[in-house]
Amino acid sequence: MAPKVLVSDKLSETAVQIFRDRGIDVTFDPTIGKDKEKLMSVIDQYDGLAIRSATKVTEKIIAQADRLKVVGRAGIGVDNVDIQNASKKGIIVMNTPFGNMITTAEHAIAMMFAVARQIPEASVSTHAGKWEKSKFMGVELTGKTLGVIGAGNIGGIVCERGVGLRMKVIAYDPFLSEERAAKLGVTKVELDELFQRSDFITLHVPATDKTRGMISAEAIAKMKKGVRIVNCARGGLVDEDALAEALKSGHVAGAAFDVFAVEPATDSPLFNLPNVVVTPHLGAATTEAQENVALQVAEQMSDYLLTGAVSNALNMPSVTAEEAAIMGPWVKLAEHLGAFVGQLTDEPIKSIEIVYNGVVTGMNLKALDCAAIAGVMKATNPDVNMVSAPVIAKERGIELSQTTQDKTGVFDGYIRLVVKTDKRERSIAGTCFSDGKPRFIQIKGINIDAEIGEHMLYTTNEDVPGIIGALGQTMGANEVNIANFTLGRSGPKGEAIALLYLDAPPPAKALKDLMDTGLFQSVQPLQFDAA
Repeated sequence: MAPKVLVSDKLSETAVQIFRDRGIDVTFDPTIGKDKEKLMSVIDQYDGLAIRSATKVTEKIIAQADRLKVVGRAGIGVDNVDIQNASKKGIIVMNTPFGNMITTAEHAIAMMFAVARQIPEASVSTHAGKWEKSKFMGVELTGKTLGVIGAGNIGGIVCERGVGLRMKVIAYDPFLSEERAAKLGVTKVELDELFQRSDFITLHVPATDKTRGMISAEAIAKMKKGVRIVNCARGGLVDEDALAEALKSGHVAGAAFDVFAVEPATDSPLFNLPNVVVTPHLGAATTEAQENVALQVAEQMSDYLLTGAVSNALNMPSVTAEEAAIMGPWVKLAEHLGAFVGQLTDEPIKSIEIVYNGVVTGMNLKALDCAAIAGVMKATNPDVNMVSAPVIAKERGIELSQTTQDKTGVFDGYIRLVVKTDKRERSIAGTCFSDGKPRFIQIKGINIDAEIGEHMLYTTNEDVPGIIGALGQTMGANEVNIANFTLGRSGPKGEAIALLYLDAPPPAKALKDLMDTGLFQSVQPLQFDAA
């Protein structure tokens, strides 16, 4: 029987035809995506679900999707898909990470022009029969300093366009190497310097715990008077109330926003303010981009349903069905190793070396490479996946290398990850035991045996008395239960580490309390994908 796919959002007829031409039974009904009850009642009839942003693939929808094998998102963001529950049910979630980069970058540039010359307001005024030339005095872009926050795929294109406009482009991105910056023709700076120097600031970062609210009242106070701020990335990166106040006071001369903290945005502190340009999340809304991502998702889903090939999956490695049964735990281990280092690294990475030892050398190392690299990159870019991670790493000038070794030591096989920056080298190794559970076995050359949990705490200290007591007492005082506790040291009185597997994320107060003891050199909360 032919696989069945439901297209529940607006997709081009050409994309729908791809499914038909490949022998897939397709239902094209864009009204279903807006009717969650209808979607819930029919989803168990389909092997695949192709969506854009209107369809919400919630836990309740997934619970009814007993036949569903793959969800394909025509676009990058998958905020409308419950990936964790999809993973638990064995449903692959795919996106199309490269189809709308140029379109989104061009929209940011268009918004910058619009706010620089007050084009929307001038257009409304002229349509009204007024002729207010003196009211709409603008500024040139040539010679101005453009501060780009996030120089990845889209931000990198904006950098190039800014250079082409003869702007002085500076960029803040912890993972931007000096070599990549030179290739883009931009100057790499720290965030505070970008705030102080920029005439225009444009954001191109994902919404994470580190980036939400990064443009706060405090940050705005550091900016030069007359700055103009553009956000075509993600809602919530900018404190809209603080920005509104800065616009009213004249400290910020203008703003252009395509995204908002709450969407659909029917109300915002930025609405109806002078020299504020707003659009309804149009970053990817061009004919070319919509067509590109639609065709791409149709091809990807067809390939998977007909041949089992997986590409641009956010929750599954690109491996064959035969390999998956053996490699699954090792893929998860590689991701965890990368996530460990990625969460500890806030400076440009120069190189990533992956060492495979023993039995693991006979596996699909390319997939394991991708999993490890994705683990590193996801710390700053949650949208990255196993396919896009190596491409993004290469674009950022990160040197990738792989080494294989015959079995050494007591383990049948293990993976070691070595990440280097200009300032330091970090290494971590892990293995999979017979129960299939990944474990960390060495950090910074110190042997350990640590079970990996969703919420963890990593500390470094000198090997002195009182460490165990301080950790246990502080977690207890902050009502955080310790599920498991692992210690390691280089030698008596030497360097020591601890890994705590916790039932919940440690509160900020617990971290501060630990540092206030004076016993610890560093205290770092970590989070790992439990799916």
